[in-house]
Amino acid sequence: MFDSLREPWLRGIAFNQAAPSDVLIRLLDRAAGEAGLLLCEGRDLPDAVIDAALHHPDGVIRRTLARNPYVDPARLAPLATDPSGIVRGWLAAGPRHCPRRVRPLPDDILLTLLTARDGGEDGKVTANEIIGELDSSRQIPLPFFRSLAGHEHPELRIIATWRWESLTPEQRARLLDDPDPAVREAAQKRNWGADPERVEAMLPSFGSRNGWVFATCALSPALVEQCFADGTVNLLARNRHTPAYAVARLARHPEAQVRALVATRPDLGPDLVAELREDPDDDVRMRARLHPFLRTWAEYRAIEWGIGHDPDCTCPIGEPFTQSSTDPAVGPSPDWFDTCAVSEQPGLRRVAASWPGLSAELVVALARDDDEEVRIRLACHHPLAPPHLLLDVFVTRPVHRPHLLTLPALPRTGWAHLIDHPDPEVRAMAAADPTVPDPPLEDPHVSVRQAAAANPNLTPETLEALLADPATAEGAAANPALPIPRMHALLDHCLNGTPTPPAAVQR
Repeated sequence: MFDSLREPWLRGIAFNQAAPSDVLIRLLDRAAGEAGLLLCEGRDLPDAVIDAALHHPDGVIRRTLARNPYVDPARLAPLATDPSGIVRGWLAAGPRHCPRRVRPLPDDILLTLLTARDGGEDGKVTANEIIGELDSSRQIPLPFFRSLAGHEHPELRIIATWRWESLTPEQRARLLDDPDPAVREAAQKRNWGADPERVEAMLPSFGSRNGWVFATCALSPALVEQCFADGTVNLLARNRHTPAYAVARLARHPEAQVRALVATRPDLGPDLVAELREDPDDDVRMRARLHPFLRTWAEYRAIEWGIGHDPDCTCPIGEPFTQSSTDPAVGPSPDWFDTCAVSEQPGLRRVAASWPGLSAELVVALARDDDEEVRIRLACHHPLAPPHLLLDVFVTRPVHRPHLLTLPALPRTGWAHLIDHPDPEVRAMAAADPTVPDPPLEDPHVSVRQAAAANPNLTPETLEALLADPATAEGAAANPALPIPRMHALLDHCLNGTPTPPAAVQR
């Protein structure tokens, strides 16, 4: 019987928030198996445990820690110079399960990874492969690329060109005239998108990425006509380089979706704006009414992102409205977002709710907004979103639950009124609420029973019985009320194979 409880006990202790460092460090033993890896990757860790994992002789422990999204990234700095290239590669790749928001790595770690001369002593990966992982990981913030544009080392100025359209015009000009020929060559290669003839010449080589070219690059008249001929005008409608004559054609396109994309372009003339405000399509008219708020392409991108996604959108949350094709140095100002937050237009309030720099006063107002999508966006995007709003969105919008569970502001109390909710995920949150006096240990759903078994309100006798039940053993081992000596006793049995199971769970 006790052999079947070994894995649940180990997993439960790994996630027991009351487990001290000496207990958790024991789980780094190879004998702990998967539980040790779950510990290293799946929760925040005390400093002593981080230190033990950073210097662990087993590379599997170190590389698993490298993907921990809860530990302060600065604490992972030693892994950037780890002897194992696989460990470095996992650090560069970022969290395994692709959370919506990825924290950037500190500048010193980025510089270490980007300037490494080798891929580690094990020879499993190359330095360039590690850099490739890093480049696609969303862990490099755009300000870092901009800082590299003036770096003293030419190889780092070359890396700055990777986000060419996000550099300021002045930075691009300096790189095009850089004293180092390799930097000039890299800048010239990245600058091709501004030359319609080069774009047309290079287009066949992009294959499936042609859509990106049509949406972002300067296009020759022939390519513009090709878009109209083959029906890819949606991309043309978003492209800031689309010539005025083509924009006018798009504004009168028979498809409402195309006219809607054009309606918020900042380069739209007043006559076309007036025309689209009388459009037969509701969405087109709504978007045209937003036009007075648009002055820059950064504001256009912000509005398109804000009104172009439905309430259940789970797109990655990156740097606010900063894309490779937006105005590089400026972007929407805080005052502009403030104006959006108090607008009568729900679409603008949704944009404001998605900006994490909004003031606490405006956050309070938007948390009470009549528009549900405003409240959903605020809950998912703003660090000051009130806990009661996070709870409400968790209950009403299941698609956002994985993201909300990563937010420290999601409350762990205040769920008692949901103990009988029809959704077992909601009941599980209520079952773990330490203010619930009678956790539902008999709930028909196993996840709810596990959550109830972790409730610290349980009596010691009940907790011991739950430890002996395979259906609740993991939750009971994760219970913060479990005495520390009992944690050690369970680990003695699981890791050392003591012949007698812990006495307190014998029958």
